[in-house]
Amino acid sequence: MIDLNRALTVAESAASAAADILRTYYRSDVTVETKADRTPVTAADREAEVAIRDILLGAFPEHGMVGEEFGAHAEQRDYVWWVDPLDGTKSFVRGYPFVSTQIALTHRGERVLGVSSAPFFDEMAAAHIDGAASLNGNTIAVSDIDTIEQATLSLGNVGTLGASAAWHTIGRLAGEVHRLRGYGDFYHYHLLAAGRIDAVIESDVNILDVGALALIVERSGGRFTDLRGDPLTADSTTVLATNGRLHRPLLRRLGAF
Repeated sequence: MIDLNRALTVAESAASAAADILRTYYRSDVTVETKADRTPVTAADREAEVAIRDILLGAFPEHGMVGEEFGAHAEQRDYVWWVDPLDGTKSFVRGYPFVSTQIALTHRGERVLGVSSAPFFDEMAAAHIDGAASLNGNTIAVSDIDTIEQATLSLGNVGTLGASAAWHTIGRLAGEVHRLRGYGDFYHYHLLAAGRIDAVIESDVNILDVGALALIVERSGGRFTDLRGDPLTADSTTVLATNGRLHRPLLRRLGAF
């Protein structure tokens, strides 16, 4: 195993370099293109990924990388970096701040490190498998809420959830929790890991969006699965993330999935 403390420092440096690029383009007249999957992309996305790649592979040339914008490089290697340089491009081009850079490292398929940088919130969450999760350098932990009636729940990608057959189940659940929110993107996972909310239900995600966040939540004491309770994989598209205490009760309520 590599020195994970060093790897985390390098990943945080890469995220900071990306943040500088995103700040340069934010709320500017940046050109927006449409990719083959009908999602937007800008020069900020591409330049940030190049900066991240140069730092990560400059420090670890023996590693592979999978990036949102430029695809895979040597992804069969033992260590592979998974990078979304600008998660939230739609928010970015509309000029609101729910934007982050997501960097995760896997070793033979296991997530071992994650960094989630939110430059317009001045937040950087980070963790590796041999340490606690942190937010801006301070150790964080999930809440101790243990009943659904006391819980604050955040929903993400509500449009997709609303179109699903299980929307009625989620609607009943929304009426049972203490508070319902819809923070979305990186933000509700930062709140969960820091003990400020208690559970997240989200759909229409991919591993580049949530791989780093999953490890951060887990190292803060929480649990992170799909909506069936299965471990997160490269093919997962849904999320149930909780403080751990609420995971089983919520899975029971979500049995329709």
